[in-house]
Amino acid sequence: MTQTLILIEIFFTVIMGLYFMNALKSQKSNKVVIEKENKKEIDTLKKLRSIKLTEPLTEKSRPSSFDEIIGQENGIKALKAAICSPNPQHVIIYGPPGTGKTAAARLILEDAKKKEYSPFNQQSKFMEIDATTVRSDERGIADPLIGSVHDPIYQGAGALGLAGVPQPKPGAVTKAHGGILFIDEIGELHPSEMNKLLKVLEDRKVFLDSAYYNPSDNNIPSYIKDIFENGLPADFRLIGATTRNPEEITPALRSRCVEVFFRALLPEEIKKIAMNAIKKLNFTIEEEACELISKYCSNGRDTINLVQLSAGLSINSNRNKILIQDVEWVIENGQYSPRIQRKIPLEPKVGYVNGLAVYGANMGMVMEIEATAKKINFRKGNLSITGLVEEEEINSSNKKAIRKSTAWCSVQNVITIMKQMFDLECDEYDIHINFPGGIPVDGPSAGISITTAVYSAIIGKPVDNNVAMTGEISIHGEVKPVGGVSSKVEAAIKAGAKKIIIPKENWQDKFEKLDKVKVIPVSDIKTVIKEAICVGEEDKLFLNIDKSVEFLSAESMTK
Repeated sequence: MTQTLILIEIFFTVIMGLYFMNALKSQKSNKVVIEKENKKEIDTLKKLRSIKLTEPLTEKSRPSSFDEIIGQENGIKALKAAICSPNPQHVIIYGPPGTGKTAAARLILEDAKKKEYSPFNQQSKFMEIDATTVRSDERGIADPLIGSVHDPIYQGAGALGLAGVPQPKPGAVTKAHGGILFIDEIGELHPSEMNKLLKVLEDRKVFLDSAYYNPSDNNIPSYIKDIFENGLPADFRLIGATTRNPEEITPALRSRCVEVFFRALLPEEIKKIAMNAIKKLNFTIEEEACELISKYCSNGRDTINLVQLSAGLSINSNRNKILIQDVEWVIENGQYSPRIQRKIPLEPKVGYVNGLAVYGANMGMVMEIEATAKKINFRKGNLSITGLVEEEEINSSNKKAIRKSTAWCSVQNVITIMKQMFDLECDEYDIHINFPGGIPVDGPSAGISITTAVYSAIIGKPVDNNVAMTGEISIHGEVKPVGGVSSKVEAAIKAGAKKIIIPKENWQDKFEKLDKVKVIPVSDIKTVIKEAICVGEEDKLFLNIDKSVEFLSAESMTK
């Protein structure tokens, strides 16, 4: 019996010995395999990193100082006032694409660190994230912006997970603590992420939650308990950039931020950007080619791309000079559209008015408005309107409504004014109002322009071609204030206008400093007609207008 037990013991000892021997051998074999795989992957990484292409022109041309951001002096000044101060504020930068919003945001922190009174220091970090790629998981296990908690069920246990310990993972708001969080295209941020961000901006910390957290569990490390009880620090300053209009951004976010506006680049600024890029390529360019670039590009990014393609054509033709035919080929094949740069007509026309409008990110433009009127004797006249947005959709909270556009309503107001103010019966005429140019027109600011065009068409008197105007019209003939007047005035000056009519309530003292142009604030439509219509003395008596209107003149804003 004893011998049998000894044999059994020896047998199991041998079995156990073989088991552990195989386990050690397998472990050693696995270690060798891992080391071989590790060496192979490291060699692959080194090989990949040794391969480098030339730096793209977009990288070479990226501004490294505020002086290299062209055309945004006012925007940069406002940004510095908001960030480089003892009490920096959250900022939203509005502007068209390719105008320097992202470049300015990347440079502002380094500038703020140089100020003795700034709370930012050398340890302050700049965190950048793109709102279009930020998405969170409904279980809260993946949120790169706000932060998340590791879930051992969905994401694997890990060292702490085996003990049932939740693992908080900080997001961008915590990584930016003490510095700046830059969110590009903040207008595209998902509503749920926006709501979380607003809470973080309010509390300056992030509170996380997890079903695995038990405050009485002694296995949970003290730092994790501290995070769940006191939150992760998130005291930063937000800079958001967007190409959207202010009214498209959540009001709750706008109320917490200073708003800074970057404008569209002028043709001469586009030329400067193109010349800087060409110098960095060690190329030259024909003057006509550079002029053509400025006519087809409205932002820095498009300019750089066009220059790079044109330079590629030159290189393939064994030249280091960009010719006009190179630029023309790129424009034709790239389907570039010319900039909207309308000039005022050379002579007065009946029923033709230079209206003023804004488009995109508060960019001004001169807008043509035409009207014709034909007397009808045996039937009621017709009213035709083309080039106008007839209906607009309004979204607010959970409601959606469709109404007649404000521009369409302006036309109806004009018909009433013709009868009430000028005793002109529009039913006796076939009237056609047209907004040429292929751009859908909406908004009330064309009211006085439409009135002037229709009045001119009916009485057969031309409109002064040197006049440009903007303003909403009421059915009592009052001129109401409109938006974007500064941009409209600048556009009128560039188009060659000598006289600019604006609502009296939109008057700004800086308009007194204009040269070679008169800015005339008006409060009623009869004053507009007097200033715009080329009339004789007998017509002035008909209009019954007060002749004591004062003109305000001054120095050009473009100086």
